[in-house]
Amino acid sequence: MRALFAPILAGATFGDRLLACTGAAVGIMLTAIVTAMAFGNGWTAILLVAPMGASAVLIFAVPASPLAQPWSVIGGNVISAIVGVGIASMVSSPALASGLAVGGAILAMSLLRCLHPPGGAAALTAVIGGPAVTAAGWMFPVLPVGINAVILTAAGMLFHMLSKHSYPHRAVAMTAVPAVLGGDSIPHPEDLDAALADLGETFDIGRQDLDLLLERMKVHAAIRRADNNARKLR
Repeated sequence: MRALFAPILAGATFGDRLLACTGAAVGIMLTAIVTAMAFGNGWTAILLVAPMGASAVLIFAVPASPLAQPWSVIGGNVISAIVGVGIASMVSSPALASGLAVGGAILAMSLLRCLHPPGGAAALTAVIGGPAVTAAGWMFPVLPVGINAVILTAAGMLFHMLSKHSYPHRAVAMTAVPAVLGGDSIPHPEDLDAALADLGETFDIGRQDLDLLLERMKVHAAIRRADNNARKLR
């Protein structure tokens, strides 16, 4: 049973999960209040779209993920919402429009290098969000989607600055140590765990996938060495 509840992300700790919960709660609350106060009818108004909940998971739980970076969060949500509004205005069938909106959003985000999973929800909301979304028309990608995304991203940047995490993520250079002569060039699994602990970040890749990646590195390193030796003998 313990294995079922083990961290599925490389570098994940229980403390990090608690921190992510706190950050997401504060971030969503601030996004709702600031948007409502600035653009709505007071702080009790709701000007918050559901995809922001999924964006908060990425920003606060896996801030090192490429999918959670500011351009991905803001660009992914806004561009997807634009695609959704455009499809909704041209396709009358809700089922067909829904499929085209999500598929089109993935394509647009991929081409613009801002892939962000909640963007699919933003595109879908533009199609099936109801009368309020339909009435908003081409303003929907700006308000509330764009404004929500900007405020949530800003909240994430402030929160991670206070919590000593890198966001927007930048690889942190570690102090170099002398190489140990001999031994396997591919680290032992315990070495990998120690390295993840040093970095203090949660990465959106499973521990087993990291092990597999290192094993494939060993295979390709052997192939490269064999190729280099063959060239020298020619």
